[in-house]
Amino acid sequence: MKKILIIAGEASGDLHGSNLVKALREQDPSITVYGVGSRRMREAGVTMLADASEISVVGATEVLTHIGAIYSIYTKLKRFLREERPDLLVLIDFPDFNILTGKAAKKLGIPVLYYISPQVWAWRKGRVKTIAKIVETILVVFPFEVELYRATGVDVRFVGHPLADVVDSPYTRDEARKQLGLAQDRRTIAILPGSRRKEIMHLLPGMLAAAKLLQGRFPDIQFILPVAPTLEQDFVKRFVDESGVPVNVIDGRVYDVLRASDAAIVTSGTATLETGLMAVPMVIVYRASRLTYWIGKLLVSVRNFGLVNIVAGRPVVPELLQDDATPERIAEELGTILADPEKHRRITEELVNVRTVLGAGGASQRAAAVVRELLTKAA
Repeated sequence: MKKILIIAGEASGDLHGSNLVKALREQDPSITVYGVGSRRMREAGVTMLADASEISVVGATEVLTHIGAIYSIYTKLKRFLREERPDLLVLIDFPDFNILTGKAAKKLGIPVLYYISPQVWAWRKGRVKTIAKIVETILVVFPFEVELYRATGVDVRFVGHPLADVVDSPYTRDEARKQLGLAQDRRTIAILPGSRRKEIMHLLPGMLAAAKLLQGRFPDIQFILPVAPTLEQDFVKRFVDESGVPVNVIDGRVYDVLRASDAAIVTSGTATLETGLMAVPMVIVYRASRLTYWIGKLLVSVRNFGLVNIVAGRPVVPELLQDDATPERIAEELGTILADPEKHRRITEELVNVRTVLGAGGASQRAAAVVRELLTKAA
């Protein structure tokens, strides 16, 4: 019986990890899977060693306040690797923690597969060589990442983006609005504030203030906010209640929400790619602590920070970072899209092309086939 350990530290990694496990079980039901993740991986039958929420923090100052919990889980995983000797360690994004764990596995002679490369093309490109030294194989989800790793001599394969497999809704726009209790004849705006508590605290108040400004400009507007599975609905709803803005807060169903929406206000990250794959025009926003922002500004080497714009190679949708992410600017940028049908149509068409670039689906199945290949090789 083969045994693997999967580590996913974020909501997106939890999703991709769960789909990888499902694909693995379809190909070989005998494989036993342990992991660090969240609800979706647990539902997929993974035996959880820790919850991702304990290590899922962003930014230098945020990491410092959680260092004790992070180190405790790292120690637990090292002990698991040493005592249980899994046949393969699968790392999903989440670079700092996962690279450290990958090094520990490498020292023990346990093969390592990196599924979904960290964004080395954006910052700290030196990690390409570090990752190449610890992994057996790396599976990348953006076509332009292949050349970055090929130069190191590591086994690198483009499998397509796993989000292309899952980002969809079975409903038409009208059906989705009916399902979600939304009015059919009103402009519908999705608010996607992120999957971490810190993101909610930094970004949601500004998003809601922008919603209030948009409400004044467009009397027929309505708002809906799907809460990420890593967050408690009551925690998010407190911010909404304090804002006084009527927002329909629901648990999950983000793709149905996007199907129902004319536009969106989205926190930079995986949600921008999901919104793009649903072809919904958006404004991308992000704020971090001052220290995190200035450190990032020194290290990041890309002109665009929104994933849809990076994939497209140009600014398809507006990006508002740090001091630019004000309620006034958010409302102005989104209001421009809503008030100009031609601009809305043009953005929608460009977002449709994003799905084409990211592959036609089947990423999880291709990744699972590589896992089985490595397990066979290890035997």
